[in-house]
Amino acid sequence: MTLVGLIVMPKLGWIPAASEAGMITYLIMWGIFTLLLFIGTFRISKALQFVFATLTILFFLLAAGDATGNTTLKTFTGYEGIVCGLSAIYTGAAVLLNEVYGKIVLPVGLVVK
Repeated sequence: MTLVGLIVMPKLGWIPAASEAGMITYLIMWGIFTLLLFIGTFRISKALQFVFATLTILFFLLAAGDATGNTTLKTFTGYEGIVCGLSAIYTGAAVLLNEVYGKIVLPVGLVVK
């Protein structure tokens, strides 16, 4: 939500736009935080690992796209973001349905401990 705020609020004239270096730093910091969360998923499920892996990649690709201005990279990043979002939707639905029905309705690749 803060990313949307940093993009939308300047367009509404509520705040000045963040500098390019500021946005790159912001995206890298979120990438590092998400990488740490990804490491935390190693004992949960493969589906959640995939969500956090693709989200980590997404943040670093967004930072690289802003740093380089490469439009091809930015387009690829958009597609990677769609993959991340779809995997998050699947994982959320699978966890909810599996819990509600008390059986595996949609597999999430549970990690054996």
